[in-house]
Amino acid sequence: MTRSDDRLTAALRDQLDGHVLTKADPGYDETRAVWNALVDRHPELIVRCASTGDVVAAVRAARELGLEIGVRCGGHSAVGHAVPDGGLMIDLTPMGAVRVDPGRRRARVQGGALLGALDRATQQHGLATTAGNVSHTGVGGLTLGGGMGWLARQHGLSCDNVVSYEVVTADGSVLRASATEHPDLFWGLRGGGGNFGVVTDFEFGLHEVAHPTLSVELDFPLEQAGAVLRGWRDLNVDAAREATYTAFVDTDRLIVGYVWVGHPDGAAQDLPALRALGRVTAERVEQASYLELQTRGDSDRLGVHALRRYSGGHYFRALTDEVIDGMLAGAARGGFTPAAGLQAYGGAIADVADADAAFSNREAAFELNVGVGWNDPEEDDARIEASRTYVRGLLPFASGAYGNRVEDEVASDDPRIYSLAKLDRLTAVKDAYDPDNVFHLNQNITPSR
Repeated sequence: MTRSDDRLTAALRDQLDGHVLTKADPGYDETRAVWNALVDRHPELIVRCASTGDVVAAVRAARELGLEIGVRCGGHSAVGHAVPDGGLMIDLTPMGAVRVDPGRRRARVQGGALLGALDRATQQHGLATTAGNVSHTGVGGLTLGGGMGWLARQHGLSCDNVVSYEVVTADGSVLRASATEHPDLFWGLRGGGGNFGVVTDFEFGLHEVAHPTLSVELDFPLEQAGAVLRGWRDLNVDAAREATYTAFVDTDRLIVGYVWVGHPDGAAQDLPALRALGRVTAERVEQASYLELQTRGDSDRLGVHALRRYSGGHYFRALTDEVIDGMLAGAARGGFTPAAGLQAYGGAIADVADADAAFSNREAAFELNVGVGWNDPEEDDARIEASRTYVRGLLPFASGAYGNRVEDEVASDDPRIYSLAKLDRLTAVKDAYDPDNVFHLNQNITPSR
């Protein structure tokens, strides 16, 4: 950086409630580390924001310095969008407060909050909103991309439950976006990712979630996997909205089941039919509080963030026999073949009209998630190629892709994420709020000029 740049950085420090980290400062390496250890980039500056004013100052400073902007919350972007090499990272993690108004069933959530903080605060009042299944995921990234969770079939995606957003736009303005204030921006933020600004505050609607949950997992031998998956698929057609059907297949076993969140009456009603699908080799039928359920996907955070990772997936309008056969053929390859999970959609997700939000693919019946984690850098190429091969093998049967889970640097004009009509509308929002494409480290919607 030049002497002039140094002066700008010093001036930035003086403006902040938070603080600035450079490569020479203690804590720099810990702050730039994210969920995927393959991402090893070095921002020129990290601004640890403690207020909306800090975000405004960081955006303006980055533009003055000509630095690319990345925005970090939970750091779960598999491709590492939060970490701009040689750029400016806006670190929202100090802004992690959650305030709950139980009477109005509303939660105000700062942009750096993690899902665990949201769940803990709302569950004190027997309330919750749709959130993902790993508690150290960031609320912001999950919600801006859509947000699938155990409540989605009853209450819609995370983005469907947002009442308003506070947004710092590319020119440093602070706007409130809702159904009546900047409604075009509100529409774009509901599934359009981080394309339009930095969200510093989310207002969520909440729902009563006060009963224990039930998790059902049954193991079957792989030689029965085809018949079992077909039966599991067929049972899902009539599943209650309280039940989210799940399946998992790797090179050793098939697991099928569901997660029930709702009144205990009926929680186990699908269990006998699932058991009758084949020869059950093991089963786990576990009752847990909603908070316990929401941390079930966690592991030691330090260990998780030390893994090298690759992930991808598809949406399917129907889990056809061809999809099932393709999944099992992939599992049969052995070697570094990744694990694959299926999660049922439908219910309240599909109740929202496609035109009502930027999020697309509401007609999907299932989401496929292919993910793998490893430690040895020598395995990078083989692990990634095996995962890509698996995902590409199922592409002919896919109806779309989840923007939060695309497998590589894919542009948002990929029709798997948005239809052409929806992309035109998103481009108009981009033109209005970020015509210079300042916020482009995302599944980017490029402005028209």
